[in-house]
Amino acid sequence: MQVNFSKSPDGLVPAIIQDAITNKVLMLGYMNREALDKTLAEGKVTFFSRSKNRLWTKGEESGNFLHLQHAAVDCDQDTLLLKVHPAGPVCHTGADTCWNEQNKDTHAFLATLEQVIRQRRENPTEKSYTASLFAKGINKVAQKVGEEAVELVIEAKDDNKDLFLNEAADLLFHYLILLQAKDFTLDDVVTILKDRHK
Repeated sequence: MQVNFSKSPDGLVPAIIQDAITNKVLMLGYMNREALDKTLAEGKVTFFSRSKNRLWTKGEESGNFLHLQHAAVDCDQDTLLLKVHPAGPVCHTGADTCWNEQNKDTHAFLATLEQVIRQRRENPTEKSYTASLFAKGINKVAQKVGEEAVELVIEAKDDNKDLFLNEAADLLFHYLILLQAKDFTLDDVVTILKDRHK
């Protein structure tokens, strides 16, 4: 990753911090070469604090570290994008973001779950329920989706919210496994839904 720190007289480049799961922009900081090197080496985001005039690891006092997942530089090589898993509120005010926005996107978790399912398929272990389903083949996976759908319908006829939601979660989980078994993703299905919506 080639970053041109010389474009700025103070040798700093902006670093946009984004949640790796929700894609919400959390904050903006500045980095010099030393801050970037420390971030990449330790996996916790470190900035150059202009007010403290020193390196500053986010969370060094609060414990709300930003755990680095991915780093990229823009086309001009003078702005960084860091995707992170925040260990707590990001803003010093206690807010999720420095723009006082909530960092919640429950649907984004489905993408994470798809990645976990893919990993279980590609790197199976004996202890993994998901890997065992893939090992049994497409017929077993499809059968399991059918079973979960029937169980959801049964619970829909009653008034037990917890049982209904748990069966809905079971169906969605097994549906994601079936999509993977057929080499598709939820994005493929969403594309069809968007086309139908036009």
